[in-house]
Amino acid sequence: MDIRPVRAEDHDALWAMIGPVIRAGDTYALDRDMSRDDALAYWTGPEKRTFIACDEDGPVGTFYLRANQAGGGRCVCNCGYVTAAGATGRGVARAMCRYSLDLAREAGFRAMQFNFVISTNVRAVRLWTGMGFETVGQLPGAFDHPALGPVDALVMYRLLS
Repeated sequence: MDIRPVRAEDHDALWAMIGPVIRAGDTYALDRDMSRDDALAYWTGPEKRTFIACDEDGPVGTFYLRANQAGGGRCVCNCGYVTAAGATGRGVARAMCRYSLDLAREAGFRAMQFNFVISTNVRAVRLWTGMGFETVGQLPGAFDHPALGPVDALVMYRLLS
């Protein structure tokens, strides 16, 4: 798998991956009606380093890396990940997480934090736990799941040393 920075010509592939996730509304706290342009602006914003993962069949995932906070909190980074629908269960998210952890260390971050992991996203919670993240906070009923109603959101954290 090749992971590289996103280029402008990747935007159609990015939208093909992030669009369905945003529309589903069950794993990201984003407006389900977000336009393509707004979604791409969010995913590739100037405060983020955005990457695309490709295999021999084409794009299979994307992620961004950014400082979680400004000022004294900028030593902790944050990431968002999306795996293409046809590539789930193939280790894409794990490979992107590993890559992002290395990038974060190289960039001088001391920790990585996921601010709002939807508790019903069992695959993500299991993966992040397996990658060394701990749940350090639970926000009861903080996410309005489109099918399940209010569900918890988790704050997950990992030191990078």
